[in-house]
Amino acid sequence: MTRPTPESSPFLAVLAGRRPSRRPIWVMRQAGRYLPEYRKVRETASFHTMCTTPELAAEVTLQPLRRFDLDAGIIFSDILTPLGPMGAEFDFSQGGPKLTAPLREERAFEALELVEPREELGFVAEAIGLVTSERPEIPLIGFGGAPLTLASYLVEGGGSKDFRHIKALIYSRPEVAVALLDKLAEQVARHLEMQVEAGCSAVQVFDSWAGILHTDDYRRFAVPGIAKIMARLAPLGVPRILFSKGGLTNLPWLLETGADALSLDWTCDLADAAERAPRTPLQGNLDPVVLHGSETEIVRRAEAVCRSGDRAAGHVFNLGHGILTETPPEALALLIDTVHRHQPED
Repeated sequence: MTRPTPESSPFLAVLAGRRPSRRPIWVMRQAGRYLPEYRKVRETASFHTMCTTPELAAEVTLQPLRRFDLDAGIIFSDILTPLGPMGAEFDFSQGGPKLTAPLREERAFEALELVEPREELGFVAEAIGLVTSERPEIPLIGFGGAPLTLASYLVEGGGSKDFRHIKALIYSRPEVAVALLDKLAEQVARHLEMQVEAGCSAVQVFDSWAGILHTDDYRRFAVPGIAKIMARLAPLGVPRILFSKGGLTNLPWLLETGADALSLDWTCDLADAAERAPRTPLQGNLDPVVLHGSETEIVRRAEAVCRSGDRAAGHVFNLGHGILTETPPEALALLIDTVHRHQPED
């Protein structure tokens, strides 16, 4: 299998510490509901069916790559996908993911079974193979959830406003929380290893709820699991990106995880992060809602992010979180063109 290289891919070049001739861009959730072709597929299948059917997952992964001049793709899946075979199947039919019975007791955590992804999650590998066969020149990103974020979904039973159950677990039974986080790290590491073996050229770990803990607690409880995942992937030789939402206060600890690049949300000052992490490529970090603004404002703010990114060791342009459902596709096209035309000042 021939994979893209830093010589052929601006995205991989940046992650390898090089300065390609054009700024690479991809956007989180780029395979999604803002595209009419995605909505057409969604009319015929549930979200769960799309995630678990290789042909459908590959189709929606490829849709934005066919429409836009993006520098990377990301496999269509969900960070909760590995949890179902472990014994925690989430229901996506009510909008956001819901767990019928949240897990809050030690025996429930112990009952979660580590599984072999090739056996239980092979549909993800098949989808990756279909995508890389059609577009072998474009790097495909595999992904997984950070242990803290996955544990939050398990313990809260879905999304949360205050995360009081997962935080109460950490504060009252820290040894139980550590055991759960370590088990989840092991499963995510296996899942990402499979995705790389199947053809992904890079991986991203999403810590969507990184900002819920005090920075000392984040270092104690969240960082070890992420570091374990990154260490397991190191021998595979692909770039490892860590997305930490609301986590700029944790920047010193994020640098301890072993990630090759850090992806930041839009509340962060990218230039400040570049100064504090001068040897680390950065990714981000335009507010997704900017794509609902005027063309002038999209261009102005995109160029501002690019200029801040010029100060980093390398910069992959992205949104600070996932693209919103109502985003006009032509706004994304304008953003991509603006980023590609950017030239750093001498």
